[in-house]
Amino acid sequence: MAKKLVIKVTAGADAPERCSQAFTVAAVAVASGVEVSLWLTGESAWFALPGRAAEFELPHAAPLPELIDAVLAGGRLTLCTQCAARRDITEKDVIEGVRIAGAQVFVQESLADDTQALVY
Repeated sequence: MAKKLVIKVTAGADAPERCSQAFTVAAVAVASGVEVSLWLTGESAWFALPGRAAEFELPHAAPLPELIDAVLAGGRLTLCTQCAARRDITEKDVIEGVRIAGAQVFVQESLADDTQALVY
């Protein structure tokens, strides 16, 4: 089993089931003791902003703010540099604990030993 999990979520409210699955898998992995790095790209970039996750609704799914809190408590949450720039999101705008980083860091994390990468 991989000791590290890198998850890239490309969907937001535009594809709520795919979005929720990524956050759920990340939170469950953190709870299972796996080192998790969750990347927000595309429409999921908006969830790096305070209050935006509370607007997300999907029946029979865990609340997105709780999943984000779980990831932040035991893993890493990263907002894609280009996705942030396209949405005029800066480091001062994001939830505490969210970092902004680019493709080089994503590739480095994804190719590390004992790492599994997933894209939703």
